[in-house]
Amino acid sequence: MVEESQNTGVFGAQRRTNWVRLRTLVVLRWVAILGQLSVITVAQRLYDLDLPLAPCLLVIGASAVANLVAMRVYPETARLSESAAATLLLIDIVQLSALLFLTGGLSNPFALLILAPVTISATALNARTTVTLGSVAILAMTIVANWNFPLVNLSGRVLAMPPEFAFGFWVAIVIGVVFLAVYAQRVTAEIHQMSQALTATQMALAREQKLTDLGGVVAAAAHELGTPLATIMLVSTELAEELAGNADLSEDAKLIREQAERCREILQSMGRVGKDDLHLRNAPLGAVLREAGDPHAQRGREIEYALAPINGAPARQPAIPRKPEIIHGLRNLIQNAVDFSQSQVWVEGTWDENAITVRITDDGPGFAPDILTRIGEPFVRRRLFSRAIPERPAYEGMGLGLFIAKTLLERTGADVKFGNARSAIGPKAKPGQKAGAMVECRWPVARLTGAKDASRLPLGENRPLQV
Repeated sequence: MVEESQNTGVFGAQRRTNWVRLRTLVVLRWVAILGQLSVITVAQRLYDLDLPLAPCLLVIGASAVANLVAMRVYPETARLSESAAATLLLIDIVQLSALLFLTGGLSNPFALLILAPVTISATALNARTTVTLGSVAILAMTIVANWNFPLVNLSGRVLAMPPEFAFGFWVAIVIGVVFLAVYAQRVTAEIHQMSQALTATQMALAREQKLTDLGGVVAAAAHELGTPLATIMLVSTELAEELAGNADLSEDAKLIREQAERCREILQSMGRVGKDDLHLRNAPLGAVLREAGDPHAQRGREIEYALAPINGAPARQPAIPRKPEIIHGLRNLIQNAVDFSQSQVWVEGTWDENAITVRITDDGPGFAPDILTRIGEPFVRRRLFSRAIPERPAYEGMGLGLFIAKTLLERTGADVKFGNARSAIGPKAKPGQKAGAMVECRWPVARLTGAKDASRLPLGENRPLQV
């Protein structure tokens, strides 16, 4: 079942520009510079290594100068563009490679630090940049593995790994660069997609909450204005009778009565949207299901509602909260069923002493078997159906609508499951058969209503409208 939202907007964007602050890279580079100076000092004084001190200090100094230039050119709080961040990371790779070239190549255990710039790129930059930096890092490690100044102590003994170990270390670094880059890239992409999808969920819930609040204000206003409008109609009727001998004034009195009647009708129709009334915060299960499905009742598909107790439960419908999460989540599921049904959608509600279950089924083609296990994830970029829909051949969603519905319903305690009402290899479904996609939402009674039967709980007093 494909989602309601086709316009990806900001949520479909996978760009990773301006994620990295200059301050972050500058601080990390200062830490690296201090670490390099410390390692060279310890290697000379504690381990008596004969290092080319002047060239090493020149390389470290070049890194410090690059840091100072970056701080001078950009504001401290600036977020780097793709090219600027890539350039700084490339400088780090070249600087570390130069130090390794001067200090033993792969015999230097700190060669492992070449993984850091590539991992940062995989986390914050796009794949093309990461591939470029990873290739440069592998090339640099290949060069320093074959050409380098060996590590020599003051007694003249060369400290170097056997060729087999050096080759194994080079292979490990190459594999590490590739693996960490791919791993960080995938994990970051999933985190980014989930963040976007959760933002969309919050926006949908906020919109539903605003509509609910607005309906309450309108209904309360309609209730409060009903009495003065009735008084105006009564007085205008009496005036019209008393002014029967004066045609002009009598017509004016009748006009006042007609307009007052019109205002009352308008307010009554607006009041049907909802009201901040404790009696309407909970409603029978069937009423909530119909409220969720009403916006799609006139879209050329028949929506059939069925309610029934099971396991010997009382026949009276349970009262459930009219939460925006429940209504919006069910509405998304019903919309998708209507979108891809052939002629009919079934919305069934059942209950017993322990659970309330809602099942939404259609007579469409159903979920594609190879995508069934991924339904409910955001940004699923494959057609979710096993067959194309003739009426909507270009309709292809990203999984966001079902993700929003699943997330909202699970917040209320629901267990949401997706499946098909028939086997994928069975005969083609006919209109009017329960053979398409099926979504089941199951709430524990105690989690949804807070009691065995919320409809029997006292509601308290309604609060007066504050003006």
